[in-house]
Amino acid sequence: MRPLSQQSLLVLLLGSLLQISFAGKKHGPDYALHEKIPVQVNNVGPFHNPAETYEFYTLPYCAPDKPEVHDHDIGSSLAGDRRTSSLYDLRFRVDIQWHPLCEYTLMPDEVDKFIVAIRENYLFEMFVDGLPVKGFVGEMETNPVRYSDGTTHNDTSYYLFTHLEYSIAYNGDNVIGVNLTTDARQRVKLQEGKPALVEFSYSAQWKPTHVKYINRMSLYAQAALHNQSMDIHWLSIVNSFVLVILLTSFLAIIMMRILRKDFARYMEDPEDAGDDEEVGWKRIHGDVFRPPPFLMLFTAMVGSGAQILTLACGLLVLSLVGMFYPGNRGALYVAAIVLYALTAGVAGYVSTDLYVQLGGKRWATNAVLAAGIFTCPFFCVFSIVNLVAIYYGSTSAIPLNMVFMIILLFAAVTFPLSILGSMRAKKQENEFKPPCMPNVKERELPEIPLYRSAPCQMITAGFLPFSAIYIELHYIFASVWGHRVYTLFGILTLAFIILLIVTAFVTVALTYFQLAMEDYRWWWRSFLSGGSTGVFVFFYAAFYYTHRSEMTGSLQFVFFFGYMFLASYGFFLMLGSVGYWMSSVFVKHIYETIKID
Repeated sequence: MRPLSQQSLLVLLLGSLLQISFAGKKHGPDYALHEKIPVQVNNVGPFHNPAETYEFYTLPYCAPDKPEVHDHDIGSSLAGDRRTSSLYDLRFRVDIQWHPLCEYTLMPDEVDKFIVAIRENYLFEMFVDGLPVKGFVGEMETNPVRYSDGTTHNDTSYYLFTHLEYSIAYNGDNVIGVNLTTDARQRVKLQEGKPALVEFSYSAQWKPTHVKYINRMSLYAQAALHNQSMDIHWLSIVNSFVLVILLTSFLAIIMMRILRKDFARYMEDPEDAGDDEEVGWKRIHGDVFRPPPFLMLFTAMVGSGAQILTLACGLLVLSLVGMFYPGNRGALYVAAIVLYALTAGVAGYVSTDLYVQLGGKRWATNAVLAAGIFTCPFFCVFSIVNLVAIYYGSTSAIPLNMVFMIILLFAAVTFPLSILGSMRAKKQENEFKPPCMPNVKERELPEIPLYRSAPCQMITAGFLPFSAIYIELHYIFASVWGHRVYTLFGILTLAFIILLIVTAFVTVALTYFQLAMEDYRWWWRSFLSGGSTGVFVFFYAAFYYTHRSEMTGSLQFVFFFGYMFLASYGFFLMLGSVGYWMSSVFVKHIYETIKID
């Protein structure tokens, strides 16, 4: 009873953490007339490299004598926020026509910093009353110049934006929305290696609105929807739905025609059947339920895939109830980490239950392997990516205290829950009762045609599910590795369900064809066929990086391919588990139906 109470307390504490991290505020700060509104600067970075961000004052902007660093919660730290105080003085409902921020002479090295930032299309980010706003540091102008010798060269000029215009919406005593624009008429031309006198300034205009404070983040969601074509999303879903219908019909034909003939032939009395030798999947009934090679690794991967499937379902449920709105920065990261820790028992239970049923004896080792088969690659990739970010001085580097918290969470929650799940499965001692007992001697495999080999089967099994989600995958990439805001979680949920259905149906069909060729090695083949979609996702990521984006640089390269490898690996484990489960149900069903002598 004591361990149960400790576990319940742990779940309660982590649930409280989720509630604190995700809870949206119904009532914001009430400002009096002329009261100061907090304006904090956050970071700067290239527009095309969203993971490459640096502290705001790495560029020589006007800064307080002693900038104060804002306290960050877990989600903000994971999102790379480094909010710092600024000199901007905005007062509630007080319009400002023009106000100087500071005036000073930029030294040549400071000018060069701004020129590099302008050349790489740097964005800066600020927070006004907790609302994020972004703007460009400056702009380039390229004009052809014709010389006296008749040649033409392009002359590039660099201009620094020095004036910011704030348009702020309010309702009663609350700030509802903020829009930030740069005034192209107020800019300073910069020349490499030369000092420049600049004067930074700002203005503010207040506008009333009927939007309530609790709905102020909906303005960002609506703006994101206006920038997306809903027709493309629904076309993708309809296309995927048609694919599901075709695959379902295809599988139904197999079940109703081919299997019906097989059952009729295999159910005949041997004396009435003549001297015809058994062929097809009945012939291998003595080997089809033989435990797969590398049993511990196989069961650990199935268990980890079950955990990631549970994690994905949990994140989709949280998204549908509105936890991941645009202003709730880092909430998705916190949710993924906490839910992964809480679902560790799923991996331990599923892997050990299957391992023990198939005759495994080292269940404790299996539990440790199930706990680390995804976590260990994650920490390896995470360490490399974080070290690269620290080397470049990027704010994308997660602070050491947060790293220690994540490690502690794994050591104190993930690993123990995985062991507890394994112990629970071991105590149940579920017995594996196959419809056909394996023969003592393993059957010799027939020669398999090339087009039915494992690589060809994996290509077929991965392409069809990937084709059902690739359009929605493009928008997710544009959100994660760009500056779009993704809010269509309902469509994402439908795409996820379609992905699972297509994966299950394709894997079952390919498993039948494999057994019909008298190849009984379906355990690993079903897992690899289902998980092969993850390989397609990684290849698409490489295609997106080289042909659909303008990301450059070592830092962005390491971030992109490091985390996309982890995402693809997670897809591989999750969909591999789905493919195995459905194939297992199918294989058991067909062998339970026929008579085995």
